[in-house]
Order: sequence, then structure tokens, then C-alpha cells
Amino acid sequence: MSSSTKVTVEYAKSGRSACKKCDEKIAAKCVRLGLVSKHHLGFDQTKWHHIDCFPFSTDFVSSVEGITGFSSLQSKDKDALEKLINKEILTLQKVSNAYTDKIDRKQKDTCAQEDSEQELSKQKRLKLSATDEGPELEIAFSTSDVRAAYKDATLLPKWRAFQTIIYLEQDDGLHASSKIAAFDFDGCLANTSVKRVGADAWSLMHPSIPEKLQSLYNDGYKLVIFTNESNIERWKNSRQAAVDSKIGRLEQFIKVAGVPIQVFIACGLSKITPEDPFRKPKTGMWNIMKKQFNSGVPIDTDESFYVGDAAGRQGDHSDADIKFAQAIGLRFYVPEEFFGKETSQ
Repeated sequence: MSSSTKVTVEYAKSGRSACKKCDEKIAAKCVRLGLVSKHHLGFDQTKWHHIDCFPFSTDFVSSVEGITGFSSLQSKDKDALEKLINKEILTLQKVSNAYTDKIDRKQKDTCAQEDSEQELSKQKRLKLSATDEGPELEIAFSTSDVRAAYKDATLLPKWRAFQTIIYLEQDDGLHASSKIAAFDFDGCLANTSVKRVGADAWSLMHPSIPEKLQSLYNDGYKLVIFTNESNIERWKNSRQAAVDSKIGRLEQFIKVAGVPIQVFIACGLSKITPEDPFRKPKTGMWNIMKKQFNSGVPIDTDESFYVGDAAGRQGDHSDADIKFAQAIGLRFYVPEEFFGKETSQ
């Protein structure tokens, strides 16, 4: 209905007009209500109704003051019409509120269903992350979740923690690249032992490592270390010592190598349910590096590679490294193949 539609009231002058709803005649001197609108030719046209047949709507009538001719009615008719209008408006409001409540409930149900579906999808992704080493693990990363400590253990400057990883995002001189040269640490770059603790308790695994890494850096590769270290999580009573030992060794190694290196340490335990999404062979560390810490530069997996000692060979402690590389789609090398068979003493 046009916003120019008005409502008028009067006493019927004769018995000739018919109600537009019921088609019955409106008796002379009876109160009648009319909807007044503009005809397309420009004149006003009125559609008369019995007051009981009038199509009340808050668009037309919000109070008796908005009805033309109301003041000319007799007092008893004013009271009757006002009571009727108030009753109809109240009914309309109840219907409107009920409809609004229904819409609100429907929207809430829809939102709840969407939230449920999103949560189910999230759980499904997490479930897949625990059973599939594929590279498309989705991890919601937020800087508000980044910490300067891993649980109760403080970290050195530049090192940060997120969920169950500790990382060195930006070493001086580090640059994003489409080419990634990725390495395991223990048994690959550094000769270490679980029986020895401390920042100095390590040595180069191969004497050619510094020269090899410097050559890769000069060729435009970004150097990245992906290493598991469950002792940080396991040693609850001496976690600070475990953190200082691991990070201390890595910082000393980077100084010896003489090139900037990005580092990710997976601290989660093995053989837990669900499995830690960052612990190799899970690809969480790679994915978070790719999506959050490579400045948006797409990675060319054909030009990238991974070197690690856990290749599933006889005598190897596991096959986590080779499975990690396979899941991402990287070429894989064992350390002696990449750096040469000669080891440091």
C-alpha cells in the first residue's frame, strides 16, 4: 500500500455505499472507515468499510489521532472506535512479535546449525590431521595466541611459542623464498645425545655443513630447520633446562653455520590421541611456515628439498623425516648423501 494512503471516518450519508470487504451495504448514519488513496488520474478515491471489516494495519493506523474526521464523531462512537483500534493494534503487535520471535529462533537455529557444522568440520579436519600426513592441514594461526614463553619456560629474545611449537621466525638476514632448503637438526646437522644436556653439548654432524649451507643461501634458498623435541613437553619439572638446551644448541649452530636460518621446534609428545599436528611426520610445522612465515611467497616444491636422518632404514630410530618429506612432496636426502659420508669427530 502506498505511503500516501490515509484513513478517514464518518457517518454514512446514505445506504448506497458497499463495504469493500463483505460487499454488504453500509447503513445510513452508521460509522464507516475509509482508505483514501490517489487515483492514477490524480483524484482521491475512497474504499469504504464497516468498522468490523476494516483491514487494520499499523501502516495505516497507529492511533485515533491519525484518522481524519475522528474529532467529528460522537463521544460514544469515539470511545468504541478507539477501543477497537487499540485492540486491533495490540493483536497486530502480538502477531508481529510472534513472527519476529519465529524469525529470531529460525536465525538462531540456523546460526547454531552453522556453528555445529563448522565445529564438525573443524573436528573432522583435526581428525584428519591425526591420521593423515598430507600437507593441507589447516591450523588457525593468530598473533594473539603467540607467546614469549612455552608454558612455564621463558624463551630467548626473537624466539616465540604457538600452541606446541617454538619458533625463530626472523633471524637477521633471513629472506622469504620460493626455494626452501629444509633440514632436521639432531642426527642431521648436529651430533647430539639424549644423555647429554646443555647448549654446548653438540658438535657438527658433517664438516661440510657450513660451506654447504652458505652456498644454498647464496643461491637464493631460505634455510629452515624442522625438529622434534618432545623432552620440552615431557620434562615438566625441568622444562626450562630442556628449552635452554635445545634453543642454545640451535643458536650456537646458526653462529657456526654463518647464515640466517628459520627454526621450528615441535614440542608435542608422540603416541598420543589425537596426535600432535606439528610433530613430524605431521606437516603442521611446514604448513605454518608456508602460510604465515614466508611473506606470502609461494613455495616451489620442485625446487625445494628436505634432509633428515629418520628414513626408516635398518638402525634408524624412525621414518618420520622421510614421511614428512613425502607428505609435503619434497625431494628427500639422508645427511650422508647430501653432505658427504665424512662425519665430524
